[in-house]
Amino acid sequence: MSVTLHVCTTCKAGEVVEDGQPVAGAKLLAALQAGAVPAGLRIVGVECLSACNSGAAVALSAPGRWSYVYGRLTPADAPDILLGAAAYLDAPDGIVPWRARPVIFRKQSLARIPPIIIPPILTALEA
Repeated sequence: MSVTLHVCTTCKAGEVVEDGQPVAGAKLLAALQAGAVPAGLRIVGVECLSACNSGAAVALSAPGRWSYVYGRLTPADAPDILLGAAAYLDAPDGIVPWRARPVIFRKQSLARIPPIIIPPILTALEA
């Protein structure tokens, strides 16, 4: 199953950025893409995760799993983010045991979102 790591590319994280220079979120995306990306993880840049007061931010999601939003991240956190994503890949429901999470995932979680459950009647109607 594929897991997606969404990275806010517009997060400035309180930085004053000159025109044409990459913002904190774009720098984080580049650091993640340059890292040891686990098999099954897609890294996707998105324009906004609405975590502006807690940027730079990322979100982990997969069908049928809990999703998470993490903030206050920097490019230096890329290795830990990728380790956390690898643990998420191994968790069938998306819930990684507390002690198996990198510290930044324990302390910098902004939101946990339950999986979408499609009622059987809707599934039958779509078929």
